[in-house]
Amino acid sequence: MDQTELTKKIDAYLEKNWDAMVDDIATLVRIPSFQEDDKKADGAPFGPGPKKALTAALELAGGMGFTTHDAEGYIGFADFPGASDTQLGIIGHMDVVPAGPGWTFEPYEVTRKDGYLIGRGTLDDKGPSVMALHAMKLWKDLQDQGEAPQFPYTVRFLFGANEESGMADVAYYHLHYDDPAFLFTPDAEFPVCYGEKGGYDGMLMSKPIEPCARVIVEFEGGAATNAVPGLAHAIVNADAHELKSTDRIVVTEAGPGRARLEATGKGAHASLPDDGINAIGLIVDYLLENGLCGADERAFLELDQKLLNHTDGSGVGIKSSDEYFGPLTVIGGTIALKDDRFVQTVDSRFPTSITADEITERLRQLAEEIGGSFENTLLMEPFLVKPNSPVIQALLNAYNEATGEDAKPFTMGGGTYAREFKSGASFGPEKPWEKNPDWVGTMHGPDEGVSEDLLRQSFKIYALTLDKLMQLDLK
Repeated sequence: MDQTELTKKIDAYLEKNWDAMVDDIATLVRIPSFQEDDKKADGAPFGPGPKKALTAALELAGGMGFTTHDAEGYIGFADFPGASDTQLGIIGHMDVVPAGPGWTFEPYEVTRKDGYLIGRGTLDDKGPSVMALHAMKLWKDLQDQGEAPQFPYTVRFLFGANEESGMADVAYYHLHYDDPAFLFTPDAEFPVCYGEKGGYDGMLMSKPIEPCARVIVEFEGGAATNAVPGLAHAIVNADAHELKSTDRIVVTEAGPGRARLEATGKGAHASLPDDGINAIGLIVDYLLENGLCGADERAFLELDQKLLNHTDGSGVGIKSSDEYFGPLTVIGGTIALKDDRFVQTVDSRFPTSITADEITERLRQLAEEIGGSFENTLLMEPFLVKPNSPVIQALLNAYNEATGEDAKPFTMGGGTYAREFKSGASFGPEKPWEKNPDWVGTMHGPDEGVSEDLLRQSFKIYALTLDKLMQLDLK
């Protein structure tokens, strides 16, 4: 089928099915599919939400005529058989981060407004996954109608259920199934990402500080470790009338002799920290500036300030950069008081010019200097596929043909499923150079949203991509 004819087929599918495609997104968004370890069960290892979303996605795929399988609730897949067993993979995730506070719209419904879809998962990753699944359906329809030959390779769409909380879904898959020959995930940015920074999580903990020695009664912030927190609050032993509110911190009474500090920052993905304003950092700065801390609290807060106020790692001595990935980034995603310790989570995206061991050693040293501790809780090494490889070029060419651009491939700081497979790439749908209205939120933040036009274009790109990948020798 020539390019002009295929483009007409793609446009016709969109015209006929767009409202149904939005309905499919809404079906998935209605499910609060964040991990709940305290509710996990056989067949639902990440809790009821991810299981329900996985089941709903498989039902959508089954209704399209694909053969589906639920792998004990860890992950599921839908197969579109080709002439051989060699597989091309697509993987999206049905789990989400918790909605968190600050929403203007209902988080677990799709709201259509001015050409945008708002709701948790519309962008990350339920909306893009539905687009890629419908791209498979387009080709199935064409083959069923005799308008296109059978693909030489089988397409397997993998539905993950634990991308946001450790990727145990993929670990399970690797134990039981072989990797596809190549795989892409619609869970990042266009045009095509051929490499991902290392992913590093940790916990920075203060020494135990007895309540009688603390000024800070409560300190909480953030909804996810891998997001710049937009909201945080603290309760302190102080006269609220003697403290002044700022443009981002509101001071109110919290009972006799206590003040509540409410900070409003700006949420952002941990891989793009400069897009956000860390609400925990706002609280830390305020506490230090106003002397709202004892000696041990101050020691921790001063270290936390160095971490939170320098997203390039320079404050804690881990600044680094390389030619492929650019600079290291680091954020503090959540904070809480646990067992009389302040516990600050750390998320870093690191290039090849520094090692995870070096990061751990530096942060551990700083923590021990104040009587605290630090531990590394998650590690993903940097991932790189050569940008001139046929598979990366196929994705890039599909993007450029659909958009009329002359874009180039890139690397990024986000961590996606692509790095977990022997050959993969992250592939759309975001275009960070195109700005949304201020009322449209980002992934992981309140009022998460995505442009309907962007999703429609993504569908076209994914449909063209399947055609181009099928023309490659992958055996």
